[in-house]
Amino acid sequence: MDRLHYDNIFEAISADTAEAADMEFRADLLLVIRQIIEQRGWSQKEAAGALDVAQPRVSELLGGKLSLFSADKLISLLAKLGYRIKPQYEPERQQPLKVKVRQTDRAA
Repeated sequence: MDRLHYDNIFEAISADTAEAADMEFRADLLLVIRQIIEQRGWSQKEAAGALDVAQPRVSELLGGKLSLFSADKLISLLAKLGYRIKPQYEPERQQPLKVKVRQTDRAA
């Protein structure tokens, strides 16, 4: 029996590589936001206030409900936390596009 190999776990659930890439990107953003909230030691209520969303929305975020968040929404939430993303492309390395999350001056 052959074993399947995926570089992106979302390729296993989607035949569309663009959709799989989008899901992976959103999952990465969601994880970063969750790490920031946990690092700051915020309750869901405190995070909701900082993100200007309802507490149930924070619960969905922390619960990893990826399908409920667009990339645009996650980028917006990162901005509210004082971070921005910056894509980096290094053609000579023949590596995938990298995205770094950087803290802005507005970070709480």
